[in-house]
Amino acid sequence: MTSQRRIPAVYMRGGTSKGVFFRTDALPADPAERDRILLRVIGSPDRYGKHIDGLGGATSSTSKVVLIAPSSRPGFDVDYRFGQVAIDRPVIDWSGNCGNLSAAVGPYAIEQGLVAGVPRDGLATVRIWQVDIGKAIVAHVPMQGGEVQEDGDFELDGVAFPAAEVRLEFIDPGAGEDGDDGACGAMFPTGRMVDALDVPGVGGIDATLINAGNPTIFVAAAALGLGGTELGAAVNADAALLARVEAIRAHAAVAMGLARDAAEATRVRPHTPKLAFVSAPARYVAADGRTVEPDAVDLVARIFSMGQLHHAMTGTGAVAIAAAAAVPGTLVHRIAALGADGQVRFGHPSGRLAVGAAARREGDGWVIEKVVMSRSARRLMEGWVRVPAS
Repeated sequence: MTSQRRIPAVYMRGGTSKGVFFRTDALPADPAERDRILLRVIGSPDRYGKHIDGLGGATSSTSKVVLIAPSSRPGFDVDYRFGQVAIDRPVIDWSGNCGNLSAAVGPYAIEQGLVAGVPRDGLATVRIWQVDIGKAIVAHVPMQGGEVQEDGDFELDGVAFPAAEVRLEFIDPGAGEDGDDGACGAMFPTGRMVDALDVPGVGGIDATLINAGNPTIFVAAAALGLGGTELGAAVNADAALLARVEAIRAHAAVAMGLARDAAEATRVRPHTPKLAFVSAPARYVAADGRTVEPDAVDLVARIFSMGQLHHAMTGTGAVAIAAAAAVPGTLVHRIAALGADGQVRFGHPSGRLAVGAAARREGDGWVIEKVVMSRSARRLMEGWVRVPAS
Protein backbone atom coordinates (compact mmCIF):
# COMPACT_ATOMS: atom_id res chain seq x y z
CA MET A 1 0.00 0.00 0.00
CA THR A 2 1.26 3.50 -0.84
CA SER A 3 2.22 5.37 2.31
CA GLN A 4 0.23 8.49 3.11
CA ARG A 5 1.09 11.64 4.97
CA ARG A 6 -1.07 12.27 8.04
CA ILE A 7 -1.83 15.93 8.89
CA PRO A 8 -3.94 17.21 11.83
CA ALA A 9 -6.96 19.15 10.60
CA VAL A 10 -10.50 20.21 11.47
CA TYR A 11 -13.34 20.25 8.95
CA MET A 12 -15.58 23.20 9.81
CA ARG A 13 -18.67 25.00 8.66
CA GLY A 14 -18.58 28.76 8.91
CA GLY A 15 -21.68 30.63 7.78
CA THR A 16 -22.79 29.15 4.46
CA SER A 17 -19.36 27.70 3.63
CA LYS A 18 -17.25 24.71 4.63
CA GLY A 19 -13.48 24.34 4.69
CA VAL A 20 -10.55 22.38 6.04
CA PHE A 21 -8.69 24.19 8.85
CA PHE A 22 -5.00 23.69 9.59
CA ARG A 23 -2.48 25.13 11.97
CA THR A 24 0.08 26.79 9.74
CA ASP A 25 2.95 24.96 11.41
CA ALA A 26 1.43 21.58 10.49
CA LEU A 27 2.22 22.25 6.83
CA PRO A 28 5.46 22.82 4.90
CA ALA A 29 6.85 26.35 4.96
CA ASP A 30 7.53 26.24 1.23
CA PRO A 31 4.40 27.69 -0.47
CA ALA A 32 4.61 25.43 -3.53
CA GLU A 33 4.87 22.26 -1.44
CA ARG A 34 2.16 23.49 0.92
CA ASP A 35 -0.24 24.20 -1.95
CA ARG A 36 0.48 20.83 -3.56
CA ILE A 37 -0.61 19.14 -0.33
CA LEU A 38 -3.69 21.35 0.09
CA LEU A 39 -4.82 20.73 -3.48
CA ARG A 40 -4.64 16.98 -2.80
CA VAL A 41 -6.56 17.40 0.46
CA ILE A 42 -9.44 19.04 -1.40
CA GLY A 43 -9.16 16.72 -4.40
CA SER A 44 -8.19 19.27 -7.05
CA PRO A 45 -7.75 19.44 -9.93
CA ASP A 46 -10.64 17.08 -10.69
CA ARG A 47 -11.43 16.71 -14.40
CA TYR A 48 -14.80 15.19 -13.41
CA GLY A 49 -15.70 18.18 -11.23
CA LYS A 50 -16.84 16.02 -8.28
CA HIS A 51 -14.00 16.00 -5.71
CA ILE A 52 -14.57 12.30 -5.10
CA ASP A 53 -10.95 11.76 -4.01
CA GLY A 54 -10.78 14.64 -1.54
CA LEU A 55 -12.61 16.68 1.09
CA GLY A 56 -13.82 19.39 -1.29
CA GLY A 57 -17.47 19.65 -2.15
CA ALA A 58 -17.01 20.63 -5.82
CA THR A 59 -18.52 24.09 -5.30
CA SER A 60 -16.91 27.43 -4.48
CA SER A 61 -18.59 27.32 -1.04
CA THR A 62 -17.03 23.98 -0.12
CA SER A 63 -13.60 24.02 -1.79
CA LYS A 64 -11.73 26.06 0.78
CA VAL A 65 -8.73 25.83 3.08
CA VAL A 66 -7.79 27.93 6.10
CA LEU A 67 -4.43 28.38 7.84
CA ILE A 68 -4.23 29.64 11.43
CA ALA A 69 -1.14 30.62 13.43
CA PRO A 70 -0.44 32.53 16.63
CA SER A 71 -0.25 36.16 15.59
CA SER A 72 3.08 37.90 15.37
CA ARG A 73 1.21 41.21 15.26
CA PRO A 74 0.73 43.10 18.57
CA GLY A 75 -2.87 43.19 19.78
CA PHE A 76 -4.03 40.15 17.80
CA ASP A 77 -4.56 36.55 18.82
CA VAL A 78 -4.16 34.76 15.49
CA ASP A 79 -3.05 35.26 11.92
CA TYR A 80 -5.57 33.88 9.44
CA ARG A 81 -5.07 32.99 5.78
CA PHE A 82 -7.77 31.80 3.40
CA GLY A 83 -7.28 29.82 0.21
CA GLN A 84 -9.99 29.40 -2.42
CA VAL A 85 -9.30 26.16 -4.25
CA ALA A 86 -10.18 25.85 -7.92
CA ILE A 87 -12.05 22.67 -8.81
CA ASP A 88 -10.69 21.87 -12.27
CA ARG A 89 -7.30 23.61 -12.13
CA PRO A 90 -4.26 23.29 -9.83
CA VAL A 91 -4.82 26.78 -8.40
CA ILE A 92 -5.27 28.05 -4.85
CA ASP A 93 -6.13 31.75 -4.81
CA TRP A 94 -4.81 33.44 -1.64
CA SER A 95 -5.78 36.95 -2.76
CA GLY A 96 -8.85 37.47 -0.57
CA ASN A 97 -10.91 36.50 2.43
CA CYS A 98 -13.91 34.27 3.06
CA GLY A 99 -16.34 36.20 5.23
CA ASN A 100 -18.34 33.09 5.99
CA LEU A 101 -15.39 31.00 7.16
CA SER A 102 -14.24 34.00 9.21
CA ALA A 103 -16.99 32.96 11.63
CA ALA A 104 -15.19 29.66 12.25
CA VAL A 105 -11.74 31.17 12.85
CA GLY A 106 -12.51 32.30 16.41
CA PRO A 107 -13.99 28.95 17.51
CA TYR A 108 -11.08 27.07 15.92
CA ALA A 109 -8.49 29.33 17.56
CA ILE A 110 -10.09 28.89 20.98
CA GLU A 111 -10.24 25.11 20.65
CA GLN A 112 -6.58 25.10 19.60
CA GLY A 113 -5.58 27.03 22.72
CA LEU A 114 -4.43 30.07 20.78
CA VAL A 115 -6.56 32.64 22.66
CA ALA A 116 -5.67 33.83 26.16
CA GLY A 117 -8.17 34.96 28.78
CA VAL A 118 -11.17 33.09 27.40
CA PRO A 119 -14.13 33.21 29.81
CA ARG A 120 -15.71 29.99 30.99
CA ASP A 121 -19.15 31.39 30.14
CA GLY A 122 -20.29 34.36 28.07
CA LEU A 123 -18.62 35.87 25.03
CA ALA A 124 -14.97 35.37 24.15
CA THR A 125 -13.41 38.11 22.01
CA VAL A 126 -10.95 36.86 19.40
CA ARG A 127 -8.86 39.41 17.52
CA ILE A 128 -7.98 38.08 14.07
CA TRP A 129 -5.49 39.46 11.57
CA GLN A 130 -6.48 38.51 8.02
CA VAL A 131 -3.07 38.27 6.41
CA ASP A 132 -4.18 38.05 2.78
CA ILE A 133 -5.98 41.40 2.78
CA GLY A 134 -4.27 43.09 5.72
CA LYS A 135 -7.43 43.58 7.77
CA ALA A 136 -8.64 43.13 11.34
CA ILE A 137 -11.65 41.01 12.22
CA VAL A 138 -13.07 40.74 15.72
CA ALA A 139 -15.11 37.62 16.50
CA HIS A 140 -17.41 37.38 19.51
CA VAL A 141 -17.71 33.67 20.26
CA PRO A 142 -20.20 32.25 22.81
CA MET A 143 -18.72 30.05 25.53
CA GLN A 144 -20.47 27.60 27.81
CA GLY A 145 -18.81 25.54 30.51
CA GLY A 146 -15.34 26.37 29.26
CA GLU A 147 -16.04 25.21 25.70
CA VAL A 148 -17.14 26.94 22.52
CA GLN A 149 -20.93 26.88 22.37
CA GLU A 150 -22.03 25.51 19.02
CA ASP A 151 -25.68 24.65 19.64
CA GLY A 152 -28.21 27.48 19.61
CA ASP A 153 -31.32 28.93 18.04
CA PHE A 154 -29.69 31.38 15.62
CA GLU A 155 -30.97 30.73 12.11
CA LEU A 156 -29.05 31.69 8.99
CA ASP A 157 -30.67 31.51 5.57
CA GLY A 158 -28.68 29.05 3.50
CA VAL A 159 -27.97 26.74 6.47
CA ALA A 160 -30.47 24.00 7.27
CA PHE A 161 -30.01 23.84 11.04
CA PRO A 162 -29.86 26.49 13.78
CA ALA A 163 -26.70 27.03 15.82
CA ALA A 164 -25.09 29.50 18.20
CA GLU A 165 -24.59 33.04 16.93
CA VAL A 166 -21.07 34.32 16.25
CA ARG A 167 -20.94 38.09 15.80
CA LEU A 168 -18.24 39.43 13.48
CA GLU A 169 -16.84 42.93 13.20
CA PHE A 170 -14.86 43.70 10.06
CA ILE A 171 -12.77 46.68 11.11
CA ASP A 172 -12.11 49.48 8.60
CA PRO A 173 -12.82 47.17 5.64
CA GLY A 174 -12.68 49.88 3.02
CA ALA A 175 -9.04 51.00 3.09
CA GLY A 176 -5.77 50.65 4.90
CA GLU A 177 -2.81 48.34 5.03
CA ASP A 178 -2.27 46.04 2.09
CA GLY A 179 -2.31 42.30 2.47
CA ASP A 180 0.35 39.83 1.42
CA ASP A 181 -0.17 40.58 -2.27
CA GLY A 182 -0.47 44.34 -1.81
CA ALA A 183 -3.96 44.30 -3.25
CA CYS A 184 -6.04 46.28 -0.80
CA GLY A 185 -5.44 49.96 -1.44
CA ALA A 186 -8.16 52.61 -1.42
CA MET A 187 -11.83 51.79 -0.92
CA PHE A 188 -12.58 53.12 -4.42
CA PRO A 189 -9.41 52.31 -6.37
CA THR A 190 -10.34 54.46 -9.37
CA GLY A 191 -11.51 57.36 -7.20
CA ARG A 192 -15.03 57.14 -8.63
CA MET A 193 -18.31 55.85 -7.22
CA VAL A 194 -19.30 54.52 -10.65
CA ASP A 195 -17.01 53.65 -13.55
CA ALA A 196 -18.04 53.36 -17.17
CA LEU A 197 -16.24 50.22 -18.33
CA ASP A 198 -15.72 49.35 -21.97
CA VAL A 199 -15.43 45.57 -21.96
CA PRO A 200 -14.24 43.87 -25.16
CA GLY A 201 -16.94 41.57 -26.48
CA VAL A 202 -19.51 42.98 -24.04
CA GLY A 203 -19.62 46.74 -24.58
CA GLY A 204 -20.16 49.56 -22.14
CA ILE A 205 -21.29 48.81 -18.59
CA ASP A 206 -21.53 50.93 -15.43
CA ALA A 207 -19.94 49.44 -12.33
CA THR A 208 -19.05 50.36 -8.77
CA LEU A 209 -15.55 49.08 -8.00
CA ILE A 210 -14.98 48.84 -4.26
CA ASN A 211 -12.45 47.35 -1.85
CA ALA A 212 -14.46 46.26 1.18
CA GLY A 213 -14.30 42.76 2.61
CA ASN A 214 -12.90 41.67 -0.74
CA PRO A 215 -12.44 43.65 -3.95
CA THR A 216 -15.97 43.68 -5.36
CA ILE A 217 -17.66 44.81 -8.57
CA PHE A 218 -21.31 45.88 -8.47
CA VAL A 219 -23.39 46.12 -11.63
CA ALA A 220 -27.11 46.50 -12.20
CA ALA A 221 -28.94 43.26 -12.91
CA ALA A 222 -30.53 44.86 -15.97
CA ALA A 223 -27.07 45.53 -17.43
CA LEU A 224 -26.61 41.75 -17.61
CA GLY A 225 -30.05 41.24 -19.09
CA LEU A 226 -31.35 39.87 -15.79
CA GLY A 227 -34.29 40.71 -13.56
CA GLY A 228 -32.24 40.33 -10.39
CA THR A 229 -34.19 37.53 -8.70
CA GLU A 230 -32.69 34.61 -10.62
CA LEU A 231 -31.47 31.50 -8.79
CA GLY A 232 -28.34 29.47 -9.42
CA ALA A 233 -29.72 26.77 -11.70
CA ALA A 234 -30.87 29.19 -14.39
CA VAL A 235 -27.81 31.42 -14.26
CA ASN A 236 -25.20 28.67 -14.06
CA ALA A 237 -26.69 26.85 -17.03
CA ASP A 238 -26.24 29.93 -19.25
CA ALA A 239 -22.68 29.57 -20.59
CA ALA A 240 -22.89 32.76 -22.63
CA LEU A 241 -23.95 34.78 -19.56
CA LEU A 242 -21.15 33.30 -17.46
CA ALA A 243 -18.64 34.20 -20.17
CA ARG A 244 -19.89 37.82 -20.21
CA VAL A 245 -19.69 37.98 -16.43
CA GLU A 246 -16.09 36.71 -16.42
CA ALA A 247 -15.14 39.20 -19.14
CA ILE A 248 -16.53 42.05 -17.02
CA ARG A 249 -14.91 40.72 -13.85
CA ALA A 250 -11.50 40.30 -15.45
CA HIS A 251 -11.63 43.72 -17.14
CA ALA A 252 -12.66 45.36 -13.85
CA ALA A 253 -9.79 43.60 -12.06
CA VAL A 254 -7.40 45.45 -14.36
CA ALA A 255 -9.18 48.75 -13.69
CA MET A 256 -8.81 48.10 -9.95
CA GLY A 257 -5.07 47.50 -10.32
CA LEU A 258 -5.35 43.82 -9.37
CA ALA A 259 -4.04 42.31 -12.60
CA ARG A 260 -1.91 43.41 -15.53
CA ASP A 261 -4.46 42.22 -18.06
CA ALA A 262 -7.77 40.36 -18.24
CA ALA A 263 -6.12 37.06 -19.11
CA GLU A 264 -4.01 37.21 -15.95
CA ALA A 265 -7.09 37.97 -13.83
CA THR A 266 -8.86 34.90 -15.18
CA ARG A 267 -5.80 32.68 -14.86
CA VAL A 268 -4.45 33.53 -11.39
CA ARG A 269 -7.19 35.53 -9.59
CA PRO A 270 -10.39 33.51 -9.99
CA HIS A 271 -11.42 34.26 -6.38
CA THR A 272 -11.18 38.07 -6.39
CA PRO A 273 -12.53 40.47 -7.33
CA LYS A 274 -16.08 39.21 -6.94
CA LEU A 275 -18.86 40.40 -9.26
CA ALA A 276 -22.34 41.03 -7.87
CA PHE A 277 -25.51 42.30 -9.47
CA VAL A 278 -28.17 44.30 -7.64
CA SER A 279 -31.75 45.35 -8.24
CA ALA A 280 -34.70 46.94 -6.49
CA PRO A 281 -36.81 44.85 -4.09
CA ALA A 282 -39.03 42.30 -5.84
CA ARG A 283 -40.95 39.21 -4.85
CA TYR A 284 -39.19 35.90 -5.53
CA VAL A 285 -39.10 32.33 -4.35
CA ALA A 286 -35.85 31.41 -2.58
CA ALA A 287 -33.98 28.15 -3.06
CA ASP A 288 -35.83 26.46 -0.18
CA GLY A 289 -39.27 27.37 -1.54
CA ARG A 290 -40.00 30.30 0.78
CA THR A 291 -41.24 33.55 -0.71
CA VAL A 292 -39.21 36.70 -0.10
CA GLU A 293 -41.55 39.70 -0.15
CA PRO A 294 -40.45 43.09 -1.50
CA ASP A 295 -41.17 44.87 1.78
CA ALA A 296 -38.85 42.48 3.66
CA VAL A 297 -35.71 43.73 1.92
CA ASP A 298 -34.12 47.00 0.81
CA LEU A 299 -32.55 45.53 -2.31
CA VAL A 300 -31.94 42.21 -4.03
CA ALA A 301 -28.38 41.01 -4.62
CA ARG A 302 -26.63 38.07 -6.21
CA ILE A 303 -22.89 37.34 -6.34
CA PHE A 304 -20.66 35.14 -8.47
CA SER A 305 -17.93 33.03 -6.91
CA MET A 306 -15.37 31.07 -8.92
CA GLY A 307 -17.41 31.43 -12.11
CA GLN A 308 -20.75 30.33 -10.66
CA LEU A 309 -23.65 32.11 -8.96
CA HIS A 310 -23.27 31.70 -5.19
CA HIS A 311 -26.05 29.72 -3.51
CA ALA A 312 -26.54 32.43 -0.87
CA MET A 313 -24.22 35.43 -0.29
CA THR A 314 -20.53 35.48 0.45
CA GLY A 315 -19.71 37.05 3.80
CA THR A 316 -17.35 39.50 2.15
CA GLY A 317 -20.08 40.28 -0.37
CA ALA A 318 -22.30 41.30 2.52
CA VAL A 319 -19.49 43.52 3.83
CA ALA A 320 -19.17 45.18 0.42
CA ILE A 321 -22.94 45.69 0.17
CA ALA A 322 -23.02 47.45 3.56
CA ALA A 323 -20.02 49.62 2.68
CA ALA A 324 -21.45 50.57 -0.72
CA ALA A 325 -24.88 51.28 0.79
CA ALA A 326 -23.21 53.79 3.11
CA VAL A 327 -21.64 55.87 0.33
CA PRO A 328 -23.80 58.16 -1.82
CA GLY A 329 -23.36 57.71 -5.56
CA THR A 330 -22.62 53.98 -5.66
CA LEU A 331 -24.92 51.67 -7.59
CA VAL A 332 -25.92 50.02 -4.32
CA HIS A 333 -26.70 53.32 -2.58
CA ARG A 334 -28.86 54.41 -5.53
CA ILE A 335 -31.15 51.47 -4.70
CA ALA A 336 -30.83 51.38 -0.91
CA ALA A 337 -28.95 53.49 1.61
CA LEU A 338 -28.21 52.36 5.14
CA GLY A 339 -31.30 52.67 7.33
CA ALA A 340 -31.61 54.73 10.49
CA ASP A 341 -30.38 51.69 12.40
CA GLY A 342 -27.22 51.55 10.29
CA GLN A 343 -28.34 48.37 8.56
CA VAL A 344 -29.27 47.32 5.05
CA ARG A 345 -31.48 44.28 4.40
CA PHE A 346 -31.01 42.39 1.18
CA GLY A 347 -32.44 39.34 -0.49
CA HIS A 348 -30.16 36.59 -1.82
CA PRO A 349 -30.86 33.22 -3.48
CA SER A 350 -31.31 31.41 -0.14
CA GLY A 351 -33.32 34.09 1.67
CA ARG A 352 -32.47 37.33 3.44
CA LEU A 353 -29.66 38.90 5.40
CA ALA A 354 -29.21 42.13 7.34
CA VAL A 355 -25.75 43.67 7.68
CA GLY A 356 -24.78 46.83 9.50
CA ALA A 357 -22.10 49.44 8.99
CA ALA A 358 -20.69 52.34 10.97
CA ALA A 359 -19.68 55.04 8.50
CA ARG A 360 -18.55 58.64 8.77
CA ARG A 361 -17.82 61.46 6.37
CA GLU A 362 -14.16 62.48 6.21
CA GLY A 363 -13.25 65.37 3.95
CA ASP A 364 -14.62 64.66 0.50
CA GLY A 365 -14.92 60.94 1.14
CA TRP A 366 -16.28 58.33 3.48
CA VAL A 367 -14.70 56.03 6.04
CA ILE A 368 -16.32 52.71 6.91
CA GLU A 369 -15.32 52.21 10.55
CA LYS A 370 -16.63 48.68 10.69
CA VAL A 371 -19.18 46.30 9.22
CA VAL A 372 -21.06 44.00 11.58
CA MET A 373 -22.93 40.80 10.82
CA SER A 374 -23.84 37.55 12.50
CA ARG A 375 -22.98 34.06 11.37
CA SER A 376 -22.68 30.64 13.00
CA ALA A 377 -20.01 27.96 12.94
CA ARG A 378 -19.61 24.31 13.84
CA ARG A 379 -16.92 21.63 13.89
CA LEU A 380 -17.98 18.87 11.51
CA MET A 381 -15.00 16.55 11.95
CA GLU A 382 -11.60 16.66 13.57
CA GLY A 383 -8.57 14.42 13.39
CA TRP A 384 -6.14 13.88 10.51
CA VAL A 385 -6.37 14.16 6.77
CA ARG A 386 -4.44 11.70 4.65
CA VAL A 387 -2.45 12.78 1.62
CA PRO A 388 -0.62 10.37 -0.72
CA ALA A 389 3.13 10.73 -0.27
CA SER A 390 3.80 10.90 -4.00
